[in-house]
Amino acid sequence: MDNVMIVTGGSRGIGAATARLGAAAGYRVCLSYRGNEAAAQAVVDEIEQHGGTAIAVAADVGNETDILQLFRTTDERLGPVTALVNNAGILERQMRVQDMDAERLSRILAVNVTGSILCAREAIRRMSTAHGGQGGAIVNLSSVAARLGAPNEYVDYAATKGAIDTFTLGLAKELADEGIRVNAVRPGIIYTDIHASGGEPGRVDRLKESVPMKRGGRADEVAQAILWLLSDAASYTTGTIIDVTGGR
Repeated sequence: MDNVMIVTGGSRGIGAATARLGAAAGYRVCLSYRGNEAAAQAVVDEIEQHGGTAIAVAADVGNETDILQLFRTTDERLGPVTALVNNAGILERQMRVQDMDAERLSRILAVNVTGSILCAREAIRRMSTAHGGQGGAIVNLSSVAARLGAPNEYVDYAATKGAIDTFTLGLAKELADEGIRVNAVRPGIIYTDIHASGGEPGRVDRLKESVPMKRGGRADEVAQAILWLLSDAASYTTGTIIDVTGGR
């Protein structure tokens, strides 16, 4: 059976690192991206230069039609998915809850929560032994913010990641006897571009002294945990959330 991985939000940061590692481990990789085609294509080119197989598909996971097209394209070009990494996620500008509007909340919930659940739905329909599939694995991207709450910065983002934790636990139990394992990874403060979209590109350096290991994490350190959870080495692991936080 060909191992086929979909990584949402795979053009940068943790998603790109996961796509590279997945390809190196023998997965045929589809990475989705929302806007930056050049960055996504650069990841594909790098994977192909190292002998791997990868495609990039434009898809906003806040849009159900885009999600359906993402999975159809993967079916047609790579085969049915066996590993899903629900990595795509957004932050809005740092802000207190008292200043947030409904449009902001709708957008962040659509991408971070609804999008992850709908991507999982499409993966289940292809992987589940109850639907004639061969099984597979799903890894959801949570955040240490789910435990810390992100006060004065991203309480809404933290709340979406709390939802991802609960979704992971429930879905893992729902699918445990259908050949699908479901786990999550909670990154701490990692050197990626997401901080800039929140309005503070230097956030990791500001906060790193509060981390017991006294440094920010690297995207590939998170990707290693994701790849382990997808692999046969984690064959008896489901409903688990791994913190990759430097002890934070």
